[in-house]
Amino acid sequence: MADTLALGGNIELTGFSELEPAVMVVVKKIVGNYTKRLGTLVDNFERLHITIKTVHHKEKSEKYEFHARVDATGKQYAAEETDFNLFFALDKVLKKLENEISK
Repeated sequence: MADTLALGGNIELTGFSELEPAVMVVVKKIVGNYTKRLGTLVDNFERLHITIKTVHHKEKSEKYEFHARVDATGKQYAAEETDFNLFFALDKVLKKLENEISK
């Protein structure tokens, strides 16, 4: 996919190319911090993949839909979240993923 951005060797972000550079700085910071934590929670952490989709909504301009997945040797963990605030949605989906792994 041309729209997939690789960060480090184990983070893939899809659909983020249309975000402003200042927003991407914050996104990378949030994703990087969670990746460190997720890597300590799961054995044989391979990759974190996050996809963002913009969902147009009638009441407000748009919602952000996130799909996040952690691949580890032999296992996959997934979570989804939708919110009007991009940063809240990103934080929530990664928190859900963290909780899923911690079960």
